[in-house]
Amino acid sequence: MTDHTDTLKEMARLIDILDELRQKCPWDREQSLESLRKLTVEETYELSEAIIQGDMPEVRKELGDLLLHIVFYAKIAAEQQAFTLKEVITSLNDKLIYRHPHVFGTVIAEDAQKVCENWESLKLREKDRKKKTVLEGVPNSLPPLVKAFRIQEKVSAVGFDWDRREQVWDKVAEEVAELRHEVTAAHRDKAEAEFGDVLFALVNAARLYGIDPEAALERTNIKFMNRFNYLESQTMKKGMDLKKMSLPEMDRYWEEAKKFEKN
Repeated sequence: MTDHTDTLKEMARLIDILDELRQKCPWDREQSLESLRKLTVEETYELSEAIIQGDMPEVRKELGDLLLHIVFYAKIAAEQQAFTLKEVITSLNDKLIYRHPHVFGTVIAEDAQKVCENWESLKLREKDRKKKTVLEGVPNSLPPLVKAFRIQEKVSAVGFDWDRREQVWDKVAEEVAELRHEVTAAHRDKAEAEFGDVLFALVNAARLYGIDPEAALERTNIKFMNRFNYLESQTMKKGMDLKKMSLPEMDRYWEEAKKFEKN
């Protein structure tokens, strides 16, 4: 077993520091679960960005920020006599053991897909969760792209999925055709609905091929921004105005940016 002594010491130090901040710092003293929530979402996205960029020092920093939030939430809850950090950790430990019978029990799971299926099945069978539905565990506040991915993961775990992942491309093509029809017919509301269907089908394809759609889109966002920033900087160096340039002129700098990326 790994010696966690130093880690536990630092964890205890963090708890002591937060206790003191909660008593002596005006800002920390005023915080509540509600006031921290938006900050936690922001920290989560900052962690996501660091992971996408492969910046491990930044990942370490953002993980620390998230850990602070977790301890902070538990501290506030303890003050309200709702629960303690110890109870949070105990509950998590018990859940991990219960949800991994292939590790801590006698169940056999040959691959990750089987693990996910077991996980969802056990969630539905847990005491106090008997009335839960398959999709009830998907938070309404999730960003739409993430929500679509989680919905599809959930239903797949109970067998609602394609027999072969290649079948998803026929669905994507079908949805694109329906979107083009509604766009051509100038049915704005129907076109919006069909566009959602196209995105949902593409998210499903991403899931089936092991791609994180949000990370993939963010990579493209960053790539586009870098290329456009290059285009803009080059035109400014030459005293040119983007608004007065033709698309072919801008495209020439765009291609330069792509070559610059490769080098």
